[in-house]
Amino acid sequence: MTSADSGAGLLAPGWAGSPAADATSDTAFLRALLDAEAALTRAQAALGLAPAEAAAAVSGAADPGRFDLGALAGRARGGGNPVIPLVAELTRAVGEPYGPYVHRGATSQDIMDTAMMLVAGRTLTLVLGDLDRCARALARLAAEHRDTALPGRTLTQHAVPTTFGLKAAGWRALVLDARDRVTAVRASLPAQLAGAAGTLAAFTAYGADDATELPGAYARELGLRAPALPWHTLRTPVADLAGCLAFTAGALGKLAADVLTLSRTEIAEVSEGSGGGSSAMPHKANPVRATLIAAAARRAPQLAATLYGSMAAEDERPAGAWHAEWEPLRDLLRLAGGAARDAAELAEGLKAHPDAMREHLGLTHGLIVSERLSAELAPVLGRARAKELLTRLARRTYEEGRTLGELLAAEPELKDLGLDLAAATDPTRYTGAAAALTDRALERR
Repeated sequence: MTSADSGAGLLAPGWAGSPAADATSDTAFLRALLDAEAALTRAQAALGLAPAEAAAAVSGAADPGRFDLGALAGRARGGGNPVIPLVAELTRAVGEPYGPYVHRGATSQDIMDTAMMLVAGRTLTLVLGDLDRCARALARLAAEHRDTALPGRTLTQHAVPTTFGLKAAGWRALVLDARDRVTAVRASLPAQLAGAAGTLAAFTAYGADDATELPGAYARELGLRAPALPWHTLRTPVADLAGCLAFTAGALGKLAADVLTLSRTEIAEVSEGSGGGSSAMPHKANPVRATLIAAAARRAPQLAATLYGSMAAEDERPAGAWHAEWEPLRDLLRLAGGAARDAAELAEGLKAHPDAMREHLGLTHGLIVSERLSAELAPVLGRARAKELLTRLARRTYEEGRTLGELLAAEPELKDLGLDLAAATDPTRYTGAAAALTDRALERR
């Protein structure tokens, strides 16, 4: 199997073909590793620790097209990471007299950690674009359906009426929460440069008067944050990535879960703009976008758990802990990136069906507003009597197939109370503050 084969995504339709797929490919990681190496030489040149010609030579040779991914992957087994063979190849590509400036003073984990942050930052930028698309589409849905009533459901059963606008506003709120977390984490991604055991000793040996200046210069070359301390075994940056990516997948998973429920044949209150087909049933229009997002939401927590587990890293540089992060982090970036792409497409094409929503408000023969009736009857009948009456009439609605409004109208003790039973039993007039809550939610930018 070639490196390209392993990244094609045959079994991963959720991220295959997404912007995140390209941003996390083996070629993308190779580019990030080379960017990290080239920036290291440039940073040393900026501080007078290397000739400017060396920086130019290393940067010029750091072209992914010059390196054999398959060969590097095979040789990575020898030292446990791909940096070791890459440094050898890059040094050979630079040649004399500047080859010795390649990787000078760094350790493999410096380059791997920095490359991971570069790939993460580049991918998160793409994720943010799709989250913004999704949020804009959901804002339009929420505004359009601000007053569109449908059954609120709790524990799978009809509860009281709500509005589709409020539901869409809630989805958008989660998307914006994800956006804010991704934005904060992206801005905090640090470079890693500390040398063999986190002391920067090699850079002092190579002539640095103040080696602590080098990580900052290195970070500036890469557009990353300067680290406060070496983080070889202080894995806050990776844990923060795990958290924001798992949150993003879960937030989008809520949207997907609701769409999957509401698009069931027997509910059909929403539908995907362009459903997927079936290999056996020509009539099917499956909610494929929501399905793929739901799959990502189920996988993400376990991947994040692996990254959190790697925080327990021994000594100044650990054996196995940082190695265990590479694949789960890439998988998380891909899952979140694919889910964001699918969520944007889902939201932009999602169709609401108000007629079905209105029809379903009547499925319980008016019982969906029993809470309102209980509140209105308690002051005139007493709380206990109101509850007894409504409980008895609720049973009769199912037994006799009559509406709660009809039964209430026939109750002798209610005839002289002057109640507007038509208004009191209209589900569309019992959505509480849903419209105001929707408006408030849409004020958030």
